Amino acid sequence: MNDPDTQKIRQQMGATMKRLLTLTAASALTLSATAQAQEDPIVRDAEYYILEKQHGERWTAEDQEIDAVMADFREQNGGNPPNILYVLLDDVGFGDMGNPTMNAVRGYKTPAVNELATEGMRLARMYTEPSCTPTRVAFMTGRHPIRNGMGNTAVDISGFGLADKEVTLAEVLSDAGYNTVHIGKWHLGDIREAWPNFQGFDYAAFPIHQQGQLTLYHDDGANEEITIGIGENNYDSRHTKDNWFRSDASAMATGVEGVRDTNVREVHMEPGERWTEQKYHEMNLRYQDQAMEQLRELAAKDEPFFLNYWPLYPIVGPRTTTAEYTTPNGGTYVEKMKLVDQWIGDLMAEMDTLGIADDTIVIVMGDNGHATKFSPESGFTPMLYRGGKGATLEGGVRVDAFVRWPGMIEANSIVNDITHVSDLFTTLARIGGGTGGIPRDRVIDGVDQTSLLLNGDTHGRRDYVFLYAINALEAVVKEQYKLAIPGGSIDNAILADFYDLYRDPQEKYPVSTEIGAWGGAKFVRMIQRHVQRKEQYPDEGPGLGRPYEGIENLRPESEAAVAEFLFMVQTPEK
Repeated sequence: MNDPDTQKIRQQMGATMKRLLTLTAASALTLSATAQAQEDPIVRDAEYYILEKQHGERWTAEDQEIDAVMADFREQNGGNPPNILYVLLDDVGFGDMGNPTMNAVRGYKTPAVNELATEGMRLARMYTEPSCTPTRVAFMTGRHPIRNGMGNTAVDISGFGLADKEVTLAEVLSDAGYNTVHIGKWHLGDIREAWPNFQGFDYAAFPIHQQGQLTLYHDDGANEEITIGIGENNYDSRHTKDNWFRSDASAMATGVEGVRDTNVREVHMEPGERWTEQKYHEMNLRYQDQAMEQLRELAAKDEPFFLNYWPLYPIVGPRTTTAEYTTPNGGTYVEKMKLVDQWIGDLMAEMDTLGIADDTIVIVMGDNGHATKFSPESGFTPMLYRGGKGATLEGGVRVDAFVRWPGMIEANSIVNDITHVSDLFTTLARIGGGTGGIPRDRVIDGVDQTSLLLNGDTHGRRDYVFLYAINALEAVVKEQYKLAIPGGSIDNAILADFYDLYRDPQEKYPVSTEIGAWGGAKFVRMIQRHVQRKEQYPDEGPGLGRPYEGIENLRPESEAAVAEFLFMVQTPEK
């Protein structure tokens, strides 16, 4: 956002912005009742203060009522806040689960998630980041990934990850008395400090990388030409000079397990063994079994728990482990989606058996839109919204999201307030009694949406969202209106592409004067407030380190792969 056009706008608005920042600083002194109880207020993005200035008194009254409701819950729950089970599904777009009618449109069924949605609340306007890693960072830290250098998605060995200085939801809840466990995909870096057991989880079982390695570019993926040019069966290596150009998925670290602040061990992979689609399938089965096992163990303890379960399925490459197609849809991903739905049903049934359903918040949602490059054979394509994974179009960042908390959240309810995945950090910290553990030395983008969950539609505290593609601010949503910023640059806000998302969910019919005449300057001021806040609290980079350091039983081929990586990244400097 430092291009000449933006600088010109900033100069023109300088005096106005100074007055605005003065008002912002003043309103920052009147935060919600919960934040006022802390020694220092939570630092927010500028737009939050605009809303708080107008609604702060009502929010304070609501917060006092919420505190009373939460106190009653804890009194009836042996003094404990609720357990939390968070299930994050990969590349599942809006309309792919939770709705029988949409199931019929798509040609498969998700009965378990449909039942969960009926028993709880549907967040109709849940926004995420455009891809896997940034969404997961936003959930874990309550911060846009642009702020900590984690806006991109790495597939290969990379040497970076979530920095140790970031404060995660697991750390906040752990300090508040929760037992914490992570099972499944992590994808926040291949360096030690970034792993879940070094980011607040008491126990973690997870793959170091993600499905690019695990189901796409291994030997089976090459043989089926899910990927091209990595196996002797689909490319001729006679003219290959650079033997390091192609990464070997079997040489990369795979699944590891470990306890808090202790080195991990790679499991189910021996030196010299090849990674296969069958091993990927077994990994998925193992994570479901571990999620069930951990649920039982956590339920048996006196303390509340936070179980973070991020399945790798439904993403699948080769058909090796798909014996038959059982739906009218017939897509490869859809077969695994059907399996994941069954797994979620098993978890819900086990919670009933354990007698903890009423004491547990369950959240099930997607992390971003479909990987449309695999459409339509995956069985998934965008439906209501256009675009998919990697895009800031609604199809890339709008997902299904359902929250169930029996007796506390109204069953079969729908809210149309805007929510962002970062809001779950702040909201769950509040519900878990951990607001005091939220850091005060950095901007927290997540908004406390407890009132929305407990009071229902129109009680949200956000009507905006900033949408980044890695480092570029590509869109801003305010109410039902969206400003597209291709490449992060605005030539003329009045003539820019605005969309009315109610009238045009596919973002095919931009309007300029109709919205820009009254809203253009307002949107530009939103962006300027956001940019100036970033200047007060500058973005930082990710954590850096030696890949795989901290794996006790690192295989020789993995050590060689790291050595190759380190040599190649240093070569340009010599």
